[in-house]
Amino acid sequence: MGVTTRLDFTVPPELSAAAPAEARGLRRDDVRLLVGRGGRTHADASAALSPAPDATPSINPSVEHRRFSELPEVLRPGDLLVVNNSATLPAALPARLPDGTGLALHLSTAHPDPRGGHLVELRRPGRGTGAAPEYLPPAENPARPGLRLTLPGGGSAVLTAAFTSRLWYARLRLPVPLPAYLAAHGKAIRYGYVDRDWPLSAYQTVFAAEPGSSEMPSAARPFTAELVAALVARGILIAPVTLHAGVASPELHEAPQPEPYRVPAATAALVGHVRATGGRVIAVGTTVVRALESATTADGRTHPAEGWTDLVITPGRGVRAVDGLLTGWHEPRASHLLMLEAVAGRPLLAACYREALAAGYLWHEFGDVNLLLPW
Repeated sequence: MGVTTRLDFTVPPELSAAAPAEARGLRRDDVRLLVGRGGRTHADASAALSPAPDATPSINPSVEHRRFSELPEVLRPGDLLVVNNSATLPAALPARLPDGTGLALHLSTAHPDPRGGHLVELRRPGRGTGAAPEYLPPAENPARPGLRLTLPGGGSAVLTAAFTSRLWYARLRLPVPLPAYLAAHGKAIRYGYVDRDWPLSAYQTVFAAEPGSSEMPSAARPFTAELVAALVARGILIAPVTLHAGVASPELHEAPQPEPYRVPAATAALVGHVRATGGRVIAVGTTVVRALESATTADGRTHPAEGWTDLVITPGRGVRAVDGLLTGWHEPRASHLLMLEAVAGRPLLAACYREALAAGYLWHEFGDVNLLLPW
């Protein structure tokens, strides 16, 4: 079960968080927090614009077990937490093929990609009452250009072109604006490891302000208003970005698709100030890393930016704006692990995953979290 240098590992089914912390008798901020430190030095940070992913670390990594409510004690005054203020949509809709066969349609963000329209995924209805929709392999997927799907309440979707083997562009025809339509007919996307449908409120973070994500920016889920107040009282800064997360690929582990994002001028300026004064910029979630790095030039300057990003962050590319990362636990073949390695380095990342598996940390959006502080 141990993590290898390539982060090959197995997550036992019992480590999947099937329900929100509140349903397990906990507060949101009472989930477990594994803090990983070291593996790099501040001197390494100056070389992070062109890192050597297999370089020998200067500091041996260490791990520490905490509760998320203890985050103010872990961080330093002057650190900056950058959070995603995207709110989660009820982006799962029932659909029917022309022959009446039922399907589930997952809508990837509320914003149509200007290159082809809304991205959607078709899934097979769950087998059994209350079961989550299932992945449709290409050989069984009825998707094709021109396929018209009937949606509830007089809506429809017409597929136009394949984006990947899983995602298709679609033209939506709806009787009311999309937000109102989803509110009336949609529900939160869920996968088979979650035991039942939970209300949309279970998929919103305390920072949610701009509806647009198909899946929750889940690294921020454990934050509460009380914890935010405690962080601010300790002198820890908090600033927002927006990145509307699309539909994930738990079965195929694809790289993320293009997603709309915005880095406000105030956040960009604060990132520059904190880094210039020796503080750490800590991204709350991989979506925040993607947004900040999309707005940061090769010389490490973060600027206001808005648009669509197709950036994929790898150890070879490295990171330019981010000094640490708060994130959930990812599957062994997930593309996000490349981003985590770019932030933390392989030794620290491997140490955290070894410890999380040994200590029974919980995976997925309702699970426990990992704070990576490489220097």
